[in-house]
Amino acid sequence: MYEKKSVKLANGETYAYIEHGEKNADKTFLLIHGNMSSSLHFLPLFLRMNDCRFIAPDLRGFGDSSYNSRFSALSELAEDVKLFADAVGINKAHVVGWSTGGGIVFELAARYPNLVASLFIIEGVGYRGYPLYRTKPDGSQEPYPNKDELALDPVSVAPPLAAFKTGNAEFFDQLWKAAIYVNNKPAEAQNKVYIAETLKQRNLVDVDWALAAFNMSDKHNGYADGSASIGKIKCPVTITCAEMDLVVPPATSRENAAAIHGSKLLEYPKCGHSPLVDCPDKLAADILAASGLKNN
Repeated sequence: MYEKKSVKLANGETYAYIEHGEKNADKTFLLIHGNMSSSLHFLPLFLRMNDCRFIAPDLRGFGDSSYNSRFSALSELAEDVKLFADAVGINKAHVVGWSTGGGIVFELAARYPNLVASLFIIEGVGYRGYPLYRTKPDGSQEPYPNKDELALDPVSVAPPLAAFKTGNAEFFDQLWKAAIYVNNKPAEAQNKVYIAETLKQRNLVDVDWALAAFNMSDKHNGYADGSASIGKIKCPVTITCAEMDLVVPPATSRENAAAIHGSKLLEYPKCGHSPLVDCPDKLAADILAASGLKNN
C-alpha cells in the first residue's frame, strides 16, 4: 500500500496524493481520478508501471484532500490540478484522466498546453457534459435549476448522498459491482480499500452539478453555454472506448475522439467503466505506448 503525502496549494486547499517511481525521472505521469473514487483507485496501474514518476492526487473533497471551498465547475478542479502540479514541482507531464477526471484534464490541457505533454482518457465524460434532468408533471424533462434541487434527484444523487451520510459501504459495494465492474471484480481486500476511499467523498452535489454544467462544445447543453474550448487541445490524445461501459457509453467516447483533431481511439472489448480492473495489463501497456515508452 502506498502512504499518502500532502501538499498545500496556493488557493488554500490541501491535496493528498500518492507517488510511485523516481522523482527525477525524465517522464512524469499525472493521474486524475473520477467521481466516487480517489488516488488509490489507480493502484492497479502503479503495480504495473515502472521506471517513471507516477503521481495521483485526491481531488478537492475526495479522499484525504481538503474541501475548504465548494465548486461548481470542472474547470475549478482543473485549476486545482495546475496548482498541485506547481506545488509538487511538475513542469510537464503525461496526464491520465479517468471518467470525471477525463473532463477535468480536457480543461487542463485546453488551459495549460505547456503543462500537458499528452492526454490519455480512460472512459472520460463527454466534452458536452453529463446533464441530469428532472421529470415534469407532464412527463417532459428539464434541467435542475440549482444544486439544492439537483440534490433531490431520486436516481443519481439522493441515494448515494444518503449513503455517504450514513457511511453505507454495502450500498457502494453493490453500486460498483452492478454499474462499474461488469466483467472482472477486484480482489476482496483491494475492493475494501476502494470502498473505504469512496466513502470519504464530501462533494457529491458539487461534482454532479459541475458535470451537468461541463460544456467545452460550441453549443448550449441545457445547463450552460459551450466554451468551444475543446478545439484548444493540441497535444496528442488517446481515448479508450469500452464496449460494456454502462456509465460513459461507447458513443460518448467516439464523440470525444471526433471532437479532438488527431486523437486516437482505442477499442476495449469485454470491458466496462473501469479498465483499471477489467484489463489493467492492457491499460498500463497502452498508457506507456501512447507516451512513447515501454514497461521494463
